[in-house]
Amino acid sequence: MAQVPKKIIIENSDYFDINQIEAPDATLLTGNVRVNHDGVVMTCNKAYYFQKENYIKAFGNVQLVQGDTLYLNSKYAEYNGNMKQAYATGDAIMHSPESTLVTDTINFNRNTQEVYYNSNGTITNRENTLKSKSGKYYVAQKKFQFLTAVTITNPKYVIKSNHLDYYSNSGHSYLFGPSTITSKANYIYTEKGFYDTKKNLAHFLRKSYIKYDDRLVEGDSLYYDRNREFASATRNVKITDSVNRGIVKGHYAELYKNQDSMFVTKRAVAINFVENDSVYIHGKKLMVTGPEGNRIIRAFNNVRFYKTDMSGKCDSIHSSSKTALTKLIGNPILWNGESQITGDIMHLIGNQTTQKLDSLKVLNNTFIVSKDTLGTGFNQVKGQNLFGKFLDGKLHDVDIIKNTEVIYYMRNDTNELIGINKNVSSKINIIFDKNDIETITFFKQIDGTIYPEKDLPENARKLRGLVWRGDERIKSKDDIFTEEDNELNEKLVKQGKTENAKKNVPMKIRKETLNYDKKKKQ
Repeated sequence: MAQVPKKIIIENSDYFDINQIEAPDATLLTGNVRVNHDGVVMTCNKAYYFQKENYIKAFGNVQLVQGDTLYLNSKYAEYNGNMKQAYATGDAIMHSPESTLVTDTINFNRNTQEVYYNSNGTITNRENTLKSKSGKYYVAQKKFQFLTAVTITNPKYVIKSNHLDYYSNSGHSYLFGPSTITSKANYIYTEKGFYDTKKNLAHFLRKSYIKYDDRLVEGDSLYYDRNREFASATRNVKITDSVNRGIVKGHYAELYKNQDSMFVTKRAVAINFVENDSVYIHGKKLMVTGPEGNRIIRAFNNVRFYKTDMSGKCDSIHSSSKTALTKLIGNPILWNGESQITGDIMHLIGNQTTQKLDSLKVLNNTFIVSKDTLGTGFNQVKGQNLFGKFLDGKLHDVDIIKNTEVIYYMRNDTNELIGINKNVSSKINIIFDKNDIETITFFKQIDGTIYPEKDLPENARKLRGLVWRGDERIKSKDDIFTEEDNELNEKLVKQGKTENAKKNVPMKIRKETLNYDKKKKQ
């Protein structure tokens, strides 16, 4: 059975008057007017009360009060007791315990407990000022909803969106559709996001990125803590370094802006652009630390790298932009063209001005091996240390010094084998042309012979310590990843596509912000 609407009760008025000409069917109330309707109290200077319609028109210093949840002030208001709806205009101001709305006209539906306005409005809530052309306020949830252009201005940042839900109690904001957050520290773009304006914590999904002065951070899911200037990105992460011309990719990253440090894992790869070429470095973990000009890249665990004409493996890499020195640490191996180079310590040295590769240093147990072009043998050079010079990014001139030994298959212009050169000397110089050995020069040769192939037995054709690792050679940028890396990548990319296809994936806020508002369906 439908409930009979309650009647408006007049609690006070200094004067009562009925004027059929000025206001037919209405009672004119003047001076200290106070009326009550089902828990709402309205006060004003003057009012017309239409008893039949259960309707009131109020003038001058109008205030409508609902318990301690809502105060509505205006110059003029109307209230419909049957519909339980109020309309206020003329410098309309709504106060709730946490915020104040100032606009021209405010509508209040008591049945749904919704306030809405379609005129330029300003909301103040602690440090935040919200401006929009229209909006809705859900009294029970203390939530503002904006479906037109809205701007939140805070001393630290400005949020702009066309669809925003803002909880005035907690200061939590939910952003839908193209939205931006601008501050001195950075610029953030998202098409689905959460921002805690009290704690300065945020979580962004869908087409989101954070742009710093020197870096652009992209990922399927971004978490941001403004107080610590910390950001983390998950799945399909890409960090572009606009100053040093580098990109770091992976499926999980952490950035500490104040410490100038970055950590990337899950199929992590650093791509640096040097002399029209790209150097790809992969490790289980990548760390980039230090400001521009003094930046250090570290890669750990099963490191592999690749650039055109050169690739390598080691346990870890330490590369400094200040010294232009890259150290390959722990079992380093380098492939230069068809040559395999190993040693205990390996350094790649760049030109500090141009950042181009300048020289190579290999210390202790140096070994250079390449397959004989036609036969099954190996050209081998062994010595204590190696010093090489690069020309246009390619290894060109190499000196191997101290206790050098050579086994070299000598062929004539028609590629016929002349003999196998085996010798010992104090220093050897090799000139490479297009990554192939062009000339070998021996200094202070102590002992050396060119053997006809039949005179040198198989077991004498290998220097002690020779290990050919040609099957491990990294021949492309895709070879730097293990099968495990690729499986993980496939899984995460697939997951990302599935979640993107679900237009309304629920917001999964990180545990730091788990006390977020439980969203009710409107």
